[in-house]
Amino acid sequence: MSKISKRLLPPPLAKGDTLGIFAPAGPIVDQEAFASGVKMLKALGFELRLQRGLETRNQGYLAGHDDERAKEIMDLWRDPEVKGLVAARGGYGCLRLLDLLDFNCIANMPKRLIGFSDLTTLHAAILKKTRQFPLHGPMVATLGKSDSASVDSFVQALTSRLPEAIKVKELEILRGENATGPLIGGNLTNLAHLIATPWEPEWQGALLLLEDIGEAAYRIDRLLHHLKSSGRLDQVAGLILGTFTDCGDEETIWDLALDLTKERRIPVWANFPSGHGSRNLTLPLGADVTMDSNKGILRLHLSDNE
Repeated sequence: MSKISKRLLPPPLAKGDTLGIFAPAGPIVDQEAFASGVKMLKALGFELRLQRGLETRNQGYLAGHDDERAKEIMDLWRDPEVKGLVAARGGYGCLRLLDLLDFNCIANMPKRLIGFSDLTTLHAAILKKTRQFPLHGPMVATLGKSDSASVDSFVQALTSRLPEAIKVKELEILRGENATGPLIGGNLTNLAHLIATPWEPEWQGALLLLEDIGEAAYRIDRLLHHLKSSGRLDQVAGLILGTFTDCGDEETIWDLALDLTKERRIPVWANFPSGHGSRNLTLPLGADVTMDSNKGILRLHLSDNE
């Protein structure tokens, strides 16, 4: 378990509540995809709070200066009318913000926050500094391409309790053991860059979720070997491989994951609906979960007072 052993799922949102939309990393380059996500959120009954000029804010590969992006997050977090936050998109930039955020405020005003990709870094920091479950799931710019199951999962994660069990179609159980532990992870590239930083996850006994996009096959190989050589892969109790979009042959990645964990015989799943494709279920990072390989079910252990 993590050092903060007792975590909570922040209060749910209701129809008519306000969602804060923020861009902590890259600028919004696909205006059509972003507009589609905004339209979906409004159709779902949410009011939206966006900083003026969010759609066009651009500082090279960043969605504005670091101070500006950090202030955007904290302004939304401190606003009592904003009940939850959804990232506009990923890209790169969350790592630059962590020293600028007020984690005491974030800890004392629990809110549901959803994102993935570069948000992996922000999720890791929230896990380190608060008792909350950050949510790994679609962002505004990806909602429009998400399948119906992923949209339903996204809405449920915002508005109610999460399901006790997730039965995944087309799941590939590469090694069929069972394991229970806190769920950590997200984007492989971001996780590797967190090693030896103050924001590095607690690996021991955890179930590790991994996904990535646009990395050459040799880079994925190098990243996974980095986790192995640094001893991190030897600490986890299970491995869940999401989608590796435009990263070469996914089955080659699966084989590599099996090889790097062969000495410990931990459960390894693949083709889990998490990542940059249309299948991207929302999951509570930090929550205790069970990989039930016998039934192909991911069980979430969330008590009523969490």
